Amino acid sequence: MSAECLFCKIVAGQIPATVVHETPTTVAFRDVNPVAPTHVLVVPRTHQPNAAALAAAEPATAADLLTSAQAVADAEGLSGYRLVFNTGEDAGQTVFHAHLHVIGGERLTWPA
Repeated sequence: MSAECLFCKIVAGQIPATVVHETPTTVAFRDVNPVAPTHVLVVPRTHQPNAAALAAAEPATAADLLTSAQAVADAEGLSGYRLVFNTGEDAGQTVFHAHLHVIGGERLTWPA
């Protein structure tokens, strides 16, 4: 856990969030600034700064994020959805704790 990390504080229960799914390795909660009707963040309970670091250090946990994303999509009744990892500031990552966006609930266009 990183003492200053927003997502570590959410995982620890120090900051409230609308949690929609939990496993021993992941926590999924609603994004406070959604870009679609369903916008959920799936984070590992451990702190890694981004998806690449998570995959290198904890490949099983990285896979768990995908399994949790599927569980969230199923629970939300999504017929289609987008999974997004932003890795690095140039990609738009603003919280440097690995996290996966589950986005859906409407017809999505590409590019986003």
